[in-house]
Amino acid sequence: MRLLFVHQNFPGQYVHLAPALVQAGHEVRALMLEPTARDLPGVAGTRYKVLRGSTPNIHPWAGEFETKVLRGEGAARAALAMRQQGFTPDVICAHPGWGEALFLRDIWPEARQLHFVEWYYGWDGHDVTFDPEFPPRSIDARLRIRTKNTHLLHGLMDMDAGISPTTWQRSTVPELFRPKVEVIHDGVDTQVIQPNADAVFECALPGSSARLRLTRQDQVISFINRNFEPNRGYHAFLRALPAMLARCPQAQVVMVGADGVSYGAKSEDGRSWRDRFLDEIRPQLTPAQIARLHFVGRLPHAQLIRLYQVTRAHVYLTYPFVLSWSMLEAMSAGALVIGSRTAPVEEVIEHGRNGWLVDFFDRDGLARAMCEALEAPPGAHDALRSNARETIVSRYDLERICLPRQMALVERLALG
Repeated sequence: MRLLFVHQNFPGQYVHLAPALVQAGHEVRALMLEPTARDLPGVAGTRYKVLRGSTPNIHPWAGEFETKVLRGEGAARAALAMRQQGFTPDVICAHPGWGEALFLRDIWPEARQLHFVEWYYGWDGHDVTFDPEFPPRSIDARLRIRTKNTHLLHGLMDMDAGISPTTWQRSTVPELFRPKVEVIHDGVDTQVIQPNADAVFECALPGSSARLRLTRQDQVISFINRNFEPNRGYHAFLRALPAMLARCPQAQVVMVGADGVSYGAKSEDGRSWRDRFLDEIRPQLTPAQIARLHFVGRLPHAQLIRLYQVTRAHVYLTYPFVLSWSMLEAMSAGALVIGSRTAPVEEVIEHGRNGWLVDFFDRDGLARAMCEALEAPPGAHDALRSNARETIVSRYDLERICLPRQMALVERLALG
């Protein structure tokens, strides 16, 4: 079987599936944009080029679609060269989010397409209208959603099947296309990510010669964002910290992430979201409390696992949006997760059984939950931690559940 993976940042969500198909004896290639994309053994990578920039002064509702067309064009020309060199895939596994899949049906009309259906933009009940602090500024925001979905609609029409990681993410897709979409999570490697009572988390502190060293004996709160921003609850988390730090003088807060923007808009005042909300709470903190806030930047995955293993509570807050790997990985490591009572978090965490849920905007409730986790005697929350791991092992295990289901779907598509 010949397979082509199409992803701007390959391997992305295909980090396990592509190597597994290589190991199964199939020919696997990848089409990608980023020159820093990680190569995988046995996967022949091809990089496409965007041939020109966006049109100046184009209508703002059309500008985003134009960027998708430009990427689709670059991917199509690279695909055409692959076809002319004799390569025709049986199955194309594509993430359509950046436009690369727009024209692949025209290059390989006979190939079956399996899309990663991560998200479809909506209004009520979605991230755009969730936070009253950052409401849509005008009707333009709603109208722009229409065009933001244009390339995704093309993908839903072209694909033969789709995969969504959660039931809620699948539910965002127009009802017409849902029968083509299966719910199969990317999977968590529960053999690698598991509890370790003897774990030690160490990392350098940016801008300092000092190093941070923490164990299960320390009162650790962990928080992870790819980039610190409102969509992932950074502001809600920071606003809960003054009360928590005042009540828990031994607490150490480890925040993993960068200062860019992944999902929402930039802060209007020109500061990073990180600095904007840190500056907001700074007057409420003493120098000693500020010293217990550790912004450690982005970390290698092995260090993240050790952080999950030592934390007393891992806080995961999100608008109704894509579910992050970090929450499931923390649960796999036996962490007590304090999650927001939002979709799709509620799909995984049952309050009081395998974690805790708090209202996204309830800073006092979040502060109390963090303090309860920190102040509890040893072993008080072992049942929650054990149930959290059992949830991941029984529903999201990579090797036993998710990867076999993904491979079976690919093979079923290849057989027509």
